[in-house]
Amino acid sequence: MVPLRDLRRTGVDTAAAGGKAATLGDLLAAGFPVPPGFVVLTDAYEELVAGAGIEAQISRLVAARGPAASDDVRALFTTAPVPADLAYAVVGAWRDLGSPPVAVRSSATSEDLAAASSAGQQDTYLDVRTEEALLAAVRDCWASLWTSRAIDYRAHHQQSGRLALAVLVQHMVGADAAGVLFTADPSTGQRHRAVISAAWGLGEAVVSGTVSTDVVVVDTARRAVVSRTTADKQVLTRARGSGDGGTTEDPVPDHLRHRAVLTDAEALALAELGRRVQEHVGVPVDVEWARDTAGALVLLQARPITALPAPTGDVPTDWAVPVRGGTYWRASIVEQLPDPLTPLFADLAGVAVPRSLRALVDQALGGSPFDDDIRFLTVNGYAYYFFANGAFARMLAATPRALVWLARGEAHTGVRGWRERGHPLYAAQVAAWAARREDEMTHAELLAAAAALLEAGTTYYTAVQSVVPAAVLSEAVFRAVYDRLVRRDGDPPSLDLLLGLDSAPIRAEQSLWDLAEWAHRHPAVAVALRAGRVPDDPAWQQLLHDHLRRHGHVLYSLDVAVPVPADHPEPLLAALRQYLQGHGADPHERQRRAAEHREAATAAVLGRLDPLRREVLVRMLRTAQEAGAAREDALADIGLAWPTIRRFLRASGRRLEAAGVLDDVEDVFWLRLAELEAAGAGDRTPLGDRVAARKEVWRGQRLATPPQLLPQPPAWLRRSLVRAMPGGDEAQTGPVVRGVGASGGRVTAVARVLSGPEDSARLQPGDVLVARMTTPAWTSLFGLASAVVTDVGGPLSHSSIVAREYGIPAVLGTGVATQRLTDGALVTVDGDAGTVTLLPSDGGQDGDDDERVAPGEARRGATWSRSRALLLAGAAAVVVVALCTRRRVRR
Repeated sequence: MVPLRDLRRTGVDTAAAGGKAATLGDLLAAGFPVPPGFVVLTDAYEELVAGAGIEAQISRLVAARGPAASDDVRALFTTAPVPADLAYAVVGAWRDLGSPPVAVRSSATSEDLAAASSAGQQDTYLDVRTEEALLAAVRDCWASLWTSRAIDYRAHHQQSGRLALAVLVQHMVGADAAGVLFTADPSTGQRHRAVISAAWGLGEAVVSGTVSTDVVVVDTARRAVVSRTTADKQVLTRARGSGDGGTTEDPVPDHLRHRAVLTDAEALALAELGRRVQEHVGVPVDVEWARDTAGALVLLQARPITALPAPTGDVPTDWAVPVRGGTYWRASIVEQLPDPLTPLFADLAGVAVPRSLRALVDQALGGSPFDDDIRFLTVNGYAYYFFANGAFARMLAATPRALVWLARGEAHTGVRGWRERGHPLYAAQVAAWAARREDEMTHAELLAAAAALLEAGTTYYTAVQSVVPAAVLSEAVFRAVYDRLVRRDGDPPSLDLLLGLDSAPIRAEQSLWDLAEWAHRHPAVAVALRAGRVPDDPAWQQLLHDHLRRHGHVLYSLDVAVPVPADHPEPLLAALRQYLQGHGADPHERQRRAAEHREAATAAVLGRLDPLRREVLVRMLRTAQEAGAAREDALADIGLAWPTIRRFLRASGRRLEAAGVLDDVEDVFWLRLAELEAAGAGDRTPLGDRVAARKEVWRGQRLATPPQLLPQPPAWLRRSLVRAMPGGDEAQTGPVVRGVGASGGRVTAVARVLSGPEDSARLQPGDVLVARMTTPAWTSLFGLASAVVTDVGGPLSHSSIVAREYGIPAVLGTGVATQRLTDGALVTVDGDAGTVTLLPSDGGQDGDDDERVAPGEARRGATWSRSRALLLAGAAAVVVVALCTRRRVRR
């Protein structure tokens, strides 16, 4: 037996007394209000197990049956006799305390650790009052090391090695209230916010979650209560206070049910106590506390908060604009920037994007330059195009000239201009810079090269801007003519004549599939991939290198801080693992079938037309097919420069990390351009704290839903304007999320909300892929998903094109799907109606029409049954607006 006050948070004491007791002993010795007591050390557990000869039986049972062996293992302890000398020592230590009512609590060697708390895995016995009850509680605590939940928890966290349990015996606190305090917000990671739960009675029921609690949030920096929720507390736990002790659950008196357990003053005092504990322990802590009948606060446990997220700043609510006299649009290139911008990209893009746009508009419209009338600004970190009121009016007035300019394919515009001039020029610029060795470049040269490449990329983007509306218009015209003048009952829908075409995203997916097929033929490689490891086979490494050389530049986001597959191939490896497990469909075979169906449908339709109509339809069809394939190829190559940009900037970051300016290479993206230039010029001021603060603000901004238009118009006008924007109405509420039906079919499945490529491994076959937007880099995931839902996009975006190729429903441009749909929720996606319905948690269906389908099996529907006239008008508007204002670029 060891008195609690003699223990410290050392490795030796933790091994002997368990994490809980070692920490409480350390706090008690430091003067914190911890009830006194003693500890039955782990060697007593080992003595019992060895003396009863049950250690081997425990190992066999757990190895064979896992958590299911719990009852049999615990029964071994029931029959194991407690050695007489041990029983005498336990009772003697209790008498030395004055024979009070005590709490008997488990303290395992694997408990209250920074990586895994083991919270609630072992048992506690309260208000123990007799010698017999004390010895029984000690033995039951030892047995609770083998509860089914504890066995499962250790297996999940891969805990192994010496396993033993100490028992902590403390004065029982006669608490009138108790609860849990987190010294940092466990949901947002904010270190300056303490979160307190509180209930009447003892705290054991609070920890186990069996009673309702008040929740109080304290801003510890300002020493102020910032929010509180007072629960309807119907049940409390209290000590029986007689016989062998134990607890009972009683109704909360009526006058206390809706009364706050803690006053503001008490909450502030508790938060301050938690701050002192955190300071003593050195990390944010999860504290179990109680308030005794005299009103004093007592600490019952303190452990590091595990899985605490990185600090997250406040979610912005004020969308005031930095410059007045114009309109802010989240469209066009901004659609490929779903998150707040990192500081360095914001500075570089703030110059490159408007400069390339002004050059395009000046060429298209002529006349005086637009200068600062067109800008690329941020509001709460989110990118917006700013158009001064006068500039917007001038562009609308010059629309006829712009249309002629686009139709002629002048400069690098249109499909022909992109293919013959825009793309070759961009590829040549990238190749020239990529040949440079960063170790032979100065810091200033690295920054200049990154800026030049980014401007080349944004200039190329203007070429893509003209390909997209050309594809929109050619497809819309073909479908309108076909549906109105050609199609008869029984003829295939117009969409069938446009599917199964070759494009860069499809080629990338086929290449990835071929990698999986190669791995299938090489078992050692397949085993490594299935286990989540990168195979060290040289032939495999070369194949992967070749794939990334051809396709590793596709972007998840235009922000250069987001890795491309060439830098971070883990999302591709996650898809490979799924392929190796038998999921997904052969893209070669899918495209072959689609192409055969397209050719057969085309031949059947053309075979009955007169020569004139046949010639007209063939010309329109070929134009639509060519433009559609060109659009996908053009979008896929936007990121050609990004691997080299990131290489140059990371080289700068490595130099600053070596100089002590940055804590990590990747932190270079969180500097302002001026800071990076100053550091390169010799300023060695450490910037780690500044970077950390910016990341915290960014994480809070990322939780916001940015308005698509600023200043925000009146509700009646907003509803009208939002229909012309790539994201839906961010103000919609209710269980149904509405967007644009971009690929037909109806499916009910689990929603998997992905923030970015880092989440790709969470997508399981048959899940509904939910994301802010998708780019060609996401294509490999479409083969696993049963449906696609995005915040941004429309019927001619990349998402819709690929979804139709796969035959899965797609609802795009919802504006709020990633905010409104909870990860893991059951939803029905209706690609025909353009709706996503959140279903009750019990999975109830809303009728027999719901279909649960495997990926690629969703039925195609009449997505395009809306008015063709509206489609034509919308397509024409896209031509004008995309050219003149760069809105609505489709991925």
